[in-house]
Amino acid sequence: MAFSRVFSDPPSRSIFKKFVVMLSTLLTSLYFLYCLTDRCGTMPTPVRASDQVMGFLASDFKDWQSLRRKRLLQKIINNNNPGYEAAKLTSGLDAERNIARANELSGLEADTNVLRSDLRIAGSLDLASLARVAGFSTKTGSTGKLSQLGEGTKKLPQAIIIGVKKGGTRALLEFLRVHPDIRAVGAEPHFFDRNYDNGLDWYRDLMPKTLEGQITMEKTPSYFVTKEAPARIYAMSRDTKLIVVVRDPVTRAISDYTQTLSKKPDIPTFESLTFKNRTTGLIDTSWSAVQIGIYAKHLDNWLQFFPMRQILFVSGERLISDPAGELGRVQDFLGLKRIITDKHFYFNQTKGFPCLKKAEGSSKPHCLGKTKGRTHPNIDPEVVQRLRDFYRPFNMKFYQMTGRIFGWDD
Repeated sequence: MAFSRVFSDPPSRSIFKKFVVMLSTLLTSLYFLYCLTDRCGTMPTPVRASDQVMGFLASDFKDWQSLRRKRLLQKIINNNNPGYEAAKLTSGLDAERNIARANELSGLEADTNVLRSDLRIAGSLDLASLARVAGFSTKTGSTGKLSQLGEGTKKLPQAIIIGVKKGGTRALLEFLRVHPDIRAVGAEPHFFDRNYDNGLDWYRDLMPKTLEGQITMEKTPSYFVTKEAPARIYAMSRDTKLIVVVRDPVTRAISDYTQTLSKKPDIPTFESLTFKNRTTGLIDTSWSAVQIGIYAKHLDNWLQFFPMRQILFVSGERLISDPAGELGRVQDFLGLKRIITDKHFYFNQTKGFPCLKKAEGSSKPHCLGKTKGRTHPNIDPEVVQRLRDFYRPFNMKFYQMTGRIFGWDD
C-alpha cells in the first residue's frame, strides 16, 4: 500500500522547479547557438525588452561580429605572409587580394559597413594600407568614424621628381605608385616651367586627393634644367623633397635624340647635331640633348635654394638592374615603409627592363608603353668617345657633389 502510494503521488514542487530551470537553460543555449550562425534576426522575440536594453545588446553583438570578421581577415593575411605583420607586408595589391579571399571564405557581405566595422575594431593595429585599399582613412574625427577616400583633400606636392628627361622618371613614378602611401598625378604638370602664371590654386587642383599620412607627388623632368624652377619650388615650400633620376649622359643624349627622331624623321643626324665643328671636335652645348647631361652645372643652381639632404639622386642604370634596391632608397628618403620589394617586379626580356607584376589598381602585369625602350640608332663610335671625353670632368664634379659614384666613366 505504501509502495503504490509513493509512485501515485505527483512530483514534488522542488523537482518541478529544477526541471523548468533545466529546460529554460537548454532552450536559451539553443537560441544563442542559433544567434552565432548570424540568423537570430529571423527568430521571433517572445519577450520585448526596453529600447535601451535592446540597443545595448544589439551594439555588443555587432561589435562581436565585427571582431570576428577582423580576426578572420587578419588570419588570412598572416597565412599568406607567415612570419610578418600584416600591415608591414600587405601592399595595396596584396590587401585587395586578401579582402577578396576573406569574402569568399567567410561568406560575409563585403560591403561598406562591414569594412568600417572591421577597421574600427582593429584599434591600435597598423592596418593603414588595408584601410586605404578598402576606400577609407584610418584618421578619426571627434565621432570616431572613418573617412571615405572621396573625403580626402588636394594638396600641393610634398615631393617632386624634377629630372632628368630620358633618365627613367616615368618608370620611377609608375613603380612608386604601387605604394599605398603615395598618390601622384599621371600627366606632367609643367607648372614651374611653363604654367607658373596659372597660380598655385590651379596647380593644387591638378593633384589627386590624399588622406592624412599619404604623400602627394608629381614629375616633370624639365624642371631640373629650368633656371627659374628652384626659386619657384622654394617659394611654394622650402621643405619640398626633390628626386632626380640620372643616367649616363652619353646614353641619355642618344635616347633623347631617338625620341625626337621618332617624331621628326627628317632631322639631321646625331653626329652633325653633336658638334659645332666636327673637324675641331667642338661640342655644341647649346643642343638640349647635350646640355641636359651637364648635371653638375644644373645642380649648382638647385643648391642655391635646397640643401643636398633634400635631394635624392636615383641611378637610371640601377633602376633597371636592381629596381627594388633603388626603390628602397626612395622609400627611405620619403620616410615611408619599404613596401615595394623584389616581389613586385619581373624582368621583361623583350623590352630589356623590369616591369610590374601588378600595377596600381590592377591585378595584371604592367610594362611601360611602346614609347619606352626604343632601339637606339647606330652612332659613330668616334663621336661617342668624343662625348665621353667631354662629359668626364662634369661627371667627376657631379660625383663629388652627390657623394655617389655612378660609374659612367668606367
